Amino acid sequence: QVQLVESGGGLVQAGGSLRLSCRASGTTFSIRAMAWHRQISENQREMVAAIDSGGKTVYIDSVQGRFTISRDNAKNTVYLQMNNLKPTDTAVYYCESAESMKRLRTPSASWGQGTQVIVSA
Repeated sequence: QVQLVESGGGLVQAGGSLRLSCRASGTTFSIRAMAWHRQISENQREMVAAIDSGGKTVYIDSVQGRFTISRDNAKNTVYLQMNNLKPTDTAVYYCESAESMKRLRTPSASWGQGTQVIVSA
């Protein structure tokens, strides 16, 4: 069973930076697609960035140029470097793991417990 543990959240002023980490266990990390999501309302979670096993990345428009997703297969860890943070980036951020990019956001994917990011004005 895939287990994901996020860390790195916290409180930061607007314009600041944070780096989130998500360490995976119970799986062959290097072949999995990984993604970061954030909870934007009680019932809505948006995918912020994703990276496939080959290192191809995708981002939503609102974070393009400010956030960078990367992975270290030797450490079974995916990162989200967040720069020039804005108050609108405030959310709980979740890590997701799936067999492929197409299987992200499907019932077969695995999720972490989330880490809180708060950006003050």
